[in-house]
Amino acid sequence: MPKTPVELFAFLESLGIEVSTVSHPPLFTVADSQELRGEIPGGHTKNLFLKDKKDNFFLVTVGEEAEVDLRQIHHLIGASGRVSFGKPEALMEHLGVIPGAVTAFGLINDEKCAVKFVLDSALMEHATINAHPLTNEATTSIAAGDLLRFARATGHEPAILKVSA
Repeated sequence: MPKTPVELFAFLESLGIEVSTVSHPPLFTVADSQELRGEIPGGHTKNLFLKDKKDNFFLVTVGEEAEVDLRQIHHLIGASGRVSFGKPEALMEHLGVIPGAVTAFGLINDEKCAVKFVLDSALMEHATINAHPLTNEATTSIAAGDLLRFARATGHEPAILKVSA
């Protein structure tokens, strides 16, 4: 059973990580979420759940405006050949979220560490990073360094790479 936002917040609290969360109507796209820009400062994320031809999975988190060349990203992230988007069933199995709610916080549900976590270096220039807390009905702000601590606490060593154009 995937973790709930309440369980996520309890986990973050157990790590001594402070976050702030704003509830809002469900947001399914970057365009939807851009309507909140005046309310939530910091770097806003776009998340790509990808798989390669050997069924290796990747969560690539970039800034919302970032452009990513999906024909070439496999060279950067260590994938076996070209990548495609992972199916919704695999997304739920590994990260415990539905399309439209993909988030770095989903790593809490990847207990087998089957997903390689890649953060775009440009996104990490922000002091605060914003992501959905396992639901697209809220946005959680976390310090960039605390996002790294969170990922490591879930057993994922973040790869910080320049993946955006």
